[in-house]
Amino acid sequence: MLSSDKNVASIAHLVEALRDYLILQKEYTKLDVVEKLVRLLAAATFAIIMFVMVIAVLFYLSLAVVYWIAPLVGQAWAFAIIAIFFLTVLILIWMNRRKWIEQPLVKSLASILLEK
Repeated sequence: MLSSDKNVASIAHLVEALRDYLILQKEYTKLDVVEKLVRLLAAATFAIIMFVMVIAVLFYLSLAVVYWIAPLVGQAWAFAIIAIFFLTVLILIWMNRRKWIEQPLVKSLASILLEK
């Protein structure tokens, strides 16, 4: 009889410990998901800010180059030359988008999401 009471108490203790473990595991999973979402949002915010800044810098630099070469080729041709340059860069980026954009982005997101 005494052995049976110890077994019941041990099983009850084990069930209680398992319930506590599952509750803690659920909380850990929630915190892990929140951390990863915050890291993703921070990375996205940083990328957007950097993108806007790069666009602004390129805009002003391209205007500076246009006005620098305008006396040599004329203002209309200077704008055309800069437009052709940007079109060439755009085509180059489009042709290499998987290697330059998609693969690094996938690696970065995977490292954030799969990090333990």
